[in-house]
Amino acid sequence: MASHEHTEHTGAMKSYIIGFILSIILTIIPLILVLNHMMAKKLLTVSILIAAILQFALQLFFFMHIREGDGPRYNVMALILGLVFAVTVILGSIWIMAFNYVVQ
Repeated sequence: MASHEHTEHTGAMKSYIIGFILSIILTIIPLILVLNHMMAKKLLTVSILIAAILQFALQLFFFMHIREGDGPRYNVMALILGLVFAVTVILGSIWIMAFNYVVQ
């Protein structure tokens, strides 16, 4: 039993180390792109957003264990619902701010 617990602990530690290294890489890449002015402004913005989305997914799978647990399907469904709410609020706010001049 002790060896089984040690194997789980080693596997979790390996997962954390891989997640940490990938997280550092996904932080350094946009930093280098910005500091060295390697892209046009719009392309740079898109690359930063892509890195942020990848960083978000990485955090979910490596550190928050979204796939593990008793009901991983429910965790993913709750996450998707939360993302739908967040995207709706953000896009609705942008839409209201963009067309506010029509009302005034």
